[in-house]
Amino acid sequence: MTTGQGTVTTDPRVRERPQMWKFFVYSAIGAFMFFVPITVNGKSSIPLDHMVTWIRDTVPGVLPYFALAMLVAGAAYPFVSGTWKNSLVSKIFSVLKVFGMIVGFLLVFEVGPAWLFEPDMGPFLLNSLVIPVGLLVPIGAVFLALLVGYGLMEFVGVLVQPMMRPVFKTPGRSAVDAVASFVGSYSLGLLITNRVYKRGSYTGREAAIIGVGFSTVSATFMVVVANTLDLMQHWNLFFWSTLVITFLVTAITVRIPPLKSIPDDYYPGVEPDPEPEVTGNRLRGAWDEATNVLSTAPGLLRNILDNLKDGMIMAMAILPSILSIGLLGLVLAEFTPVFDILGYIFYPITWALQIPEPLLVGKAAALGISEMFLPALLVVDSAMSVKFVIAVTSISQIIFFSAMVPCVVATEIPLSIGRMVVIWFQRVALTLIITIPVALLLF
Repeated sequence: MTTGQGTVTTDPRVRERPQMWKFFVYSAIGAFMFFVPITVNGKSSIPLDHMVTWIRDTVPGVLPYFALAMLVAGAAYPFVSGTWKNSLVSKIFSVLKVFGMIVGFLLVFEVGPAWLFEPDMGPFLLNSLVIPVGLLVPIGAVFLALLVGYGLMEFVGVLVQPMMRPVFKTPGRSAVDAVASFVGSYSLGLLITNRVYKRGSYTGREAAIIGVGFSTVSATFMVVVANTLDLMQHWNLFFWSTLVITFLVTAITVRIPPLKSIPDDYYPGVEPDPEPEVTGNRLRGAWDEATNVLSTAPGLLRNILDNLKDGMIMAMAILPSILSIGLLGLVLAEFTPVFDILGYIFYPITWALQIPEPLLVGKAAALGISEMFLPALLVVDSAMSVKFVIAVTSISQIIFFSAMVPCVVATEIPLSIGRMVVIWFQRVALTLIITIPVALLLF
């Protein structure tokens, strides 16, 4: 029988009997944890989020010290491993991680200047970003082993290949990344992307496209934005508009530099495992690909431990950067005119498209590069069309320095900070151009 890779194998059914139950059972557990919203205590979210919420509610007094331990480990890791010497960017981020650790000590032990303890400063970063991400990434990594290790990505990838490759220039298996990010978390989406890239299943360009094209904040965080801006009455409109516009912007940016100019090479030192082009019976081809993966899949315990290790290292890398870079962004937004000036970059677009309060919209759009939630706070009292535009833009921009950029830097994905800033500008400008006419038509 010919597989999707064009090689002849023995009848797959000989191998299916002892192992295909893993595809169904492990993949079902992973998909349930990431993709199936359930209601617990009146809150609808994915089981993984409920698990993190339960931990936060059960041992709230312990979590700041857990976060502090992760901050200390994250600040020390570059110097212990020697990675701080790799490049100038590595040196800068290593210093920033030490700064983040110091900020963590100040917040946990409640010492320091009064402005640091304003609700939208240090406490916001610690309680809304550092602690949730510190729990979500390692716990998510455990179930990630079930989601991506036993053939589900390959099965889904073959089925959606006719759409993903022509539209987004990525393999079909990247659809799983996109869904995981949208219903789960950008940090989990990046963890999946990095894992798949390092095993040779994505090229550097594909990993970069997925990382800054699909790794949005979670749908649950979209609810927070919608609640803040009184958009829950238009939830379906907001959600589906954001989904379509975000992926439409991605389809455009993959066709222009800098994403287009990233080398299409595989991770150094690994055997490339490109997604095969499947013709003929696509369902049969998807089944064959899942079977091929299962034939070489590691044992469950080893797979979980490997993913848990990656998750812990990523969390350690992310958390001190969130505190340091996030705090710097918040300070610039609160105490300097930097973002007022940056707002003029988008003013020609907002003015030309005749959105109400065009300068405010431009400033809010620019403010998103520091922290994606800040633009919403700026337009709480604005017209509904303005709220809608900023809500969509804050999600579609994808890139922000308080958490997303540190997450990417913690991976092996070939995206420099300079490239990410350019891509951020492209995404915001395109989102405004697409969203403002929609908002004016609807509101």
